[in-house]
Formats: sequence, C-alpha cells, structure tokens
Amino acid sequence: MSIQVDVTLHRGAFTLQAAFAAGPGLTALFGRSGSGKTTLIDLIAGLARPDRGRIVADGTALVDTEAGLFLPSHRRRIGVVFQDARLFPHLSVRTNLGYGRVFARHRADPAQVDAVIAMLGIGHLLDRRPSGLSGGERQRVAIGRALLARPRLLLMDEPLAALDEARKAEILPYIERLRDEAGVPIVYVSHAVSEVARLATTVIVLEAGRVAAAGPAEAILRRADLAPIHDAEAGALLDMVVQAADPETGLTHLTGDAGRLLVPGLARRIGTRLRVRIPARDVLVATTRPQGLSARNILPGRICGIVPVGDEVAVEIACNGAHLVARVTRAAAADLGLANGQAVFAIVKSVAFDPAGIGLVRGSVAI
Repeated sequence: MSIQVDVTLHRGAFTLQAAFAAGPGLTALFGRSGSGKTTLIDLIAGLARPDRGRIVADGTALVDTEAGLFLPSHRRRIGVVFQDARLFPHLSVRTNLGYGRVFARHRADPAQVDAVIAMLGIGHLLDRRPSGLSGGERQRVAIGRALLARPRLLLMDEPLAALDEARKAEILPYIERLRDEAGVPIVYVSHAVSEVARLATTVIVLEAGRVAAAGPAEAILRRADLAPIHDAEAGALLDMVVQAADPETGLTHLTGDAGRLLVPGLARRIGTRLRVRIPARDVLVATTRPQGLSARNILPGRICGIVPVGDEVAVEIACNGAHLVARVTRAAAADLGLANGQAVFAIVKSVAFDPAGIGLVRGSVAI
C-alpha cells in the first residue's frame, strides 16, 4: 500500500506546492506551524481542492485535476483522527465504534471488530460514555472508529497534541501497534520530534508550503541542516535489542550495530527490538578513549561528516554502520582538530535517554 501526492494550492499569500510518495507504515508530516501540514491533510481527505495536482492512495486516484477527477471525501475510504476525538457524547463506546462502519456502509465483521478492540485495548470501555473516558482512551476509541470504516488510508492530525505527558505515554504504544498490525498506511501530523522519532517510517519535512526533505526517518532526523526548519534538534535513531536488565543498577543493556548502550530501566523482555533516539546535544566527542568518566556509554567510531550550524558544527559519527550526531562549538572542533575520516569516541550519559524517545522497531512484538 502506498500514497503519491503532487499538488499545488493557492490560499491568499500562502502557496502549498508539495510532492512526495510514501509506502507502508507511518509517514510523518513534520514542520513548524504554518508550513502547510494541515492543509495537505485537508487535500488528501477531500476537505479542500487543489488548484493543480494528483493524489493516489493504494492505487486509486482520489484527485487528478488534468482528468477532471475529484472524489468527494465520503467516497475516498479515508479515516481521519483529529486532535480532539469528536465522539458522540450521548452514545456508548460500542455505538461510537459502529458509527464509522455504518457511515461507510459496511456490514459488521465480528472478527474485524474484535481484532480492532483487542489491538487498541478498549474492550473494557465498550459500555461507557465518552464523558467517562480519559483523553487517551477517547483517542483510542476515535482510532478504532476510523479503522472499522475499513479505510485505505488513515490520516492523524496531531492526535496527541491535546493530551498531557501521561496520556501521551499511554497511547503511544497503541499507535505503534496500529502502525505495525493494521495494514493501513498512516499519514501523521506532529510538531513533536519525540513522537516522530518513535513512530515514523518516513518523514516529510515541510517549510513554507514546500517539501524541504523527504526520506527514511533515521536519515532525515539526524540532518542538522533541517533543525532550523522544523524547530527540533537533530539526533540519531538507533536500532537496538534488549540484551539484559540489571536490577542492582536499574539499567537496561541494549546492543546494536553502534555497540552497547546502558539506558534507564525499561520494562521490555530480552530480545525486544527498540528504536532509540539520541539527540545531538547529548553526545560528546573525544579523540582518545576517556578515562575516569561517569558516562557509561563510550562508542568508537569515525567522523563521516561535519556540518556548520550557526556558531556550532554537527559532527556525524559512523559506528559500525550506525550513525550518531554530536553538536559541538566551532572552537571545540578546531581545538580537537576534527576532520572527516578521523577516529573518535562518541560519549553518551545513561541519564540523558528520554523514555519518550524509545519505541518499538516496526515489525517488533509489543511486550
């Protein structure tokens, strides 16, 4: 399943001119407010018409201005989840879930209903009204309603923006399962780099109505030149495996191409594959192996890129095929004589890891 978008839309002084293609998984639209993310969602959903362009989802043309084709929103088979769940307050969760199916004119499939309820963990909520649910529970019900309409594509417009950190932590694992198990491509709008780093398969960076960059999440999010565009710091995404847990220190041991990492204790079974984000600000660079440091993570590597960013430089370090990024001052880079191809050590404090930036690798088993 895939989506292809190539559209132009003029709205007053603002022009959206965006083209990208994305495959299965979760495609994140990332950028500052006013960059065109929600406008793009409206075009895909059929809530707005482009002046020019073509949108294709799962092989079906939704818009083709040359051919005079504009499929109305109710015929597009697209599910939409907004910031607020928009559930019917007078209906139970069970009835809210069925509304999407009825609106899409599908017969009930008990097996599909049971599978969606189990995936989202909402079986115990079926007889409640929305007023008796937490924010995270309401969003899970909204996602279930969208899925039961059997969409060919799911659009999620900042679905966690209205939730506090505890509710975000509650719902993120369910969005991971949705990405991996539902079999429906997802286009996901967010301002939060931790969400994008944890969830995205593909990242589309928008700036002033244009696509500034597009590609795999791990390649896009470590690019320091894009940080000023999306107001978020560059950082590495590492594919790691839980190797061991140390109850005495409270640390979890992870292994991957980059080497071994010690992170604050994670409630994950041995062998679980995780995606770990390490922001550039949390990485130090040493030209010799340091001694007598409190930092537990010292990874040998070789510099493969140095990018000036204002008064600083972003130093990209290849560690056995994995890539980290460190942010250092120009003065520090000059004093150390940093250069491409140079052998160095990347140092990361264990306490620097943010649990919100650690999620399941796509296709891993949620444990």
